[in-house]
Amino acid sequence: MTDTLHHFIGGQRVAGDTPSQSLNPSNIHDIVARMADGGQAQVDAAVAAARKAFPAWSDASPEVRSDLLDKVGTMIIARGAEIGRLLAREEGKTLAEGIGETVRAGRIFKYFAGEALRRHGQNLDSTRPGVEIQTYRQAVGVFALVTPWNFPIAIPAWKAAPALAFGNTVVIKPAGLTPATASALADIFAACDAPPGVFNMLFGRGAMGDALVKHPDVDGVSFTGSQAVGAQVGVAAMARQARVQLEMGGKNPLIILDDADLERAVAIALDGSYFATGQRCTASSRLIIQDGVHDRFVALLAEKVAALRVGNALDPDTQIGPAVSEDQMETSYRYIDIATGEGGRLVTGGQRLTLPTPGWYVQPTLITDTDPSMRINTGEVFGPVASTLRVKSYEEALEVANNTEFGLSAGIATTSLKHARHFQRHARAGMTMVNLATAGVDYHVPFGGSKGSSYGAREQGFAAVEFFTQTKTSYSWS
Repeated sequence: MTDTLHHFIGGQRVAGDTPSQSLNPSNIHDIVARMADGGQAQVDAAVAAARKAFPAWSDASPEVRSDLLDKVGTMIIARGAEIGRLLAREEGKTLAEGIGETVRAGRIFKYFAGEALRRHGQNLDSTRPGVEIQTYRQAVGVFALVTPWNFPIAIPAWKAAPALAFGNTVVIKPAGLTPATASALADIFAACDAPPGVFNMLFGRGAMGDALVKHPDVDGVSFTGSQAVGAQVGVAAMARQARVQLEMGGKNPLIILDDADLERAVAIALDGSYFATGQRCTASSRLIIQDGVHDRFVALLAEKVAALRVGNALDPDTQIGPAVSEDQMETSYRYIDIATGEGGRLVTGGQRLTLPTPGWYVQPTLITDTDPSMRINTGEVFGPVASTLRVKSYEEALEVANNTEFGLSAGIATTSLKHARHFQRHARAGMTMVNLATAGVDYHVPFGGSKGSSYGAREQGFAAVEFFTQTKTSYSWS
C-alpha cells in the first residue's frame, strides 16, 4: 500500500490535499508515496508552531538540545538500511549510496549534538575604566529550510541540526520529488519526543516554499537548489531583512596535468563525474587535461565509463542508478545533443537505454574535443555526463577552470607540490581538492562556494554557528 504523507506541524501529522506522488525512477510503475499539498493556512500553522516553541527551546539547557540531536542521530543510524533503501527507491541513488547518505545524516546530528555544548563568547577589555564587555551568541528564531531532492536526508540534516543545536526552531520544505525520504526524518523526531513545534515539515509544490520564504515570522532562510530559484529566494528574504543562505550548484573543473598519476586521476574523475548519477552539485563535469596525457587519459577513462553498470538502484550490482525524474533524464540527453551539435565528439555513451523495468536511465557519457564556450561547459547538466578540454599548460588550465560563473568545488590531479599549492590559492572556488574527487566533502568542515554558487555564510561544521546565531555585545559597569 502506498503511503500518504501528511505535514508535520507542532508535533502532529496534519492532513492536506494529496495531488501529487513520488515515483521510483528505477521503475516508474512503482508509486513510492502520495504527497500532501497545502497553502497559506498550513504555512501559517507551521511557522506559528515554530514561533511558539522558540522561547523554551532557545532558553533550554544546551544539554537538552544536545541530548535530542544525539538521540535523533542514533536512531537514523540504527535505521540506516531501511531509510537508505527508501532513499534509493525514491531518488535513484544506488543502495550503497542511499545507506551511506543516511548514515552520514545520522553522524551530522551527532556532531551537532556536541556543537550544542560549544557555543561560546568573549571577555574583552573596555577603553573605559570600570567597564566590562562580554560577547555571546544567541539563537535567531524561526528558520525556513528549503531542501533539494539529490541529498534528501543529508541536506535536511545539515541544515536542521545546526539550527536546532543553537536554539532555533525550523520549518522544512523538502523537494517534491523525494518527500518520503524527508518524511522519515520527521518520523524520527516524533519518535524521539522532540518538543512540539521545534521541528516542522511541510510538503507541496513550489508555492508552499515561496509562501514559507516570504512569511513575516520567518527570521532566516537556508536554501539549496538552482540559481534561478535561489535568486528569487534571496530577494524575497532580503526584502524583509531576514537572514539568507543560498547554495546554488556548480560547474566544477578537474584539472589533469602531464605529471599526474593517471590511474588515480582516472579514478577520481570517474567518481566525481559519474557516481550518484552525476546528480551532485560538486560533480566534476569539466575535465581539463594537459596535452601530454590527454589522449591516454581519455582512452583510460572511456574504458572505465563504458564498463559502468547502469540499472535498478536496488540491485546490489548497480553502479549508476537512474536520473531522479524524466525531466532530469531529458536534460542530460539534451545537453549531449547540443554538445555534439556544436562539434563535441562522443567518445562513449549518449545512447538511450532500455532496461527490464521502465525507468529514467541515462547512459554514462564522455564527450571530448570541446571548448570553453560550448554549452556543455557552461550549463549545469546534473547528470552522468562529462566533457574534456585540452590545454597546453598549467596556467591555461587554471584560466579555463576559473572561466565560469560558478565557484563551488575545483580539483587538480598532479604530483607537483608547486602547482598543487598555487592551485589551492588561485582556483576561484570555495573548496579545492588535490588528487581527490571534487565531490567528496566531510560533514564537520565548512561547505560552500564563491561567485554564483553560494551566497551568505558557510554551511556545515564549525562555520554553521555564524549563520544560525547572532552575536550580542554586553557592557556593564561596576
